[in-house]
Amino acid sequence: MLIRACLAAAVAVLALAPAARAGVSWVVKGHGFGHGVGMSQYGAFGYAKHGKGYRFILRHYYSGTKIGKLAGPRLVRVLVDISGGDVGFSGATSACGKRLARERSYEARRVGSSLRLRSAGGRALASCGRKLRATGNGRVRIEGAAYRGALEVVPTGSDAGSLNAVNAVPVDQYVKGVIPNESPASWPMAALRAQAVAARSYALATRVDGNGFDLYNDTRSQVYEGIASEAVRTNRAANATGGQVVRYRGRIAQTFFSACSGGHTESVQNVFFGPAIPYLVGVPDPYDHHCPLHRWKLRFSGRQINAKLDGYLKGRLRRVVVTKRGASPRIVWARLHGTGGVTKIRGDRLASALGAYDRWMTFRKFVNGKAVGGGDTETGGVAK
Repeated sequence: MLIRACLAAAVAVLALAPAARAGVSWVVKGHGFGHGVGMSQYGAFGYAKHGKGYRFILRHYYSGTKIGKLAGPRLVRVLVDISGGDVGFSGATSACGKRLARERSYEARRVGSSLRLRSAGGRALASCGRKLRATGNGRVRIEGAAYRGALEVVPTGSDAGSLNAVNAVPVDQYVKGVIPNESPASWPMAALRAQAVAARSYALATRVDGNGFDLYNDTRSQVYEGIASEAVRTNRAANATGGQVVRYRGRIAQTFFSACSGGHTESVQNVFFGPAIPYLVGVPDPYDHHCPLHRWKLRFSGRQINAKLDGYLKGRLRRVVVTKRGASPRIVWARLHGTGGVTKIRGDRLASALGAYDRWMTFRKFVNGKAVGGGDTETGGVAK
């Protein structure tokens, strides 16, 4: 999904209408797409094209790490649907102590804080307590979509009667539904294997404290679309790396990744504003030029940029002063000098307000088509 979003965003850049030439206008030049921490997927593609294996790729982006093997099977629980009513499923052979016909459809219904198993026609079959768990022969259909593993249904925690539909699945099977949604199946096998190990590691190291689940099925965790999204080559990559994870000092690493870095990845503390992590430091990314958003440019009229920065800006924008850049160098902190005063803004909020693709940005101001002072001014050093 990151790759698909990157391609769509690249098309959007080309479709942007130029700002009016008269009066004040701004040009924002940038690099990269995503947060820029950890593995760059297009960078991994480039390394694979140049003959590097997946172990090299992972060691490059996650400094000081090693590839290890899980001691045994590990289960993850992925939220695949939030239903305001019943959760329909099929392909199951048992649920709530009842034997089920695999070819038939069933429903999970919430009654107060507990669950009941019903036939598709509404006939009550069993009381399930706080959780309904439905299993089949390693697969189940949830609201019509096929998934490996089992279905678990729990109340959302609200009193509205809604339910969380959760896919409980072995992590090695889970990554089969992730890889093709994060990296194209046509990519070199080394890049797909790197994605498989990164996806498996991220799933085990980054858990959401959800009600009955520990991962989302979208970009809040990783994009996971079940069996329908699987491909032969990405399944081969998952199987070839079965049980393998990235480890740092014996612990599974939190393997962040994004579509493209713009040529240099970023240190985690400069992006998520938490503690520094030794294996998530900015590194050169020499093959990121394969990414369609390796470089990009946005244009705004004075009125447009003032409107976009309205929540942070006092008056009309005069200049942007970058006070701290990261290792890449993405903007960590900046000041907006407006006609009504100066405000401080984080790089992520600045990029979000402008609809920019990343925080690696420079600014240039134009008056009547001619570049003038008051664009992007550096006053701070690069963060290490």
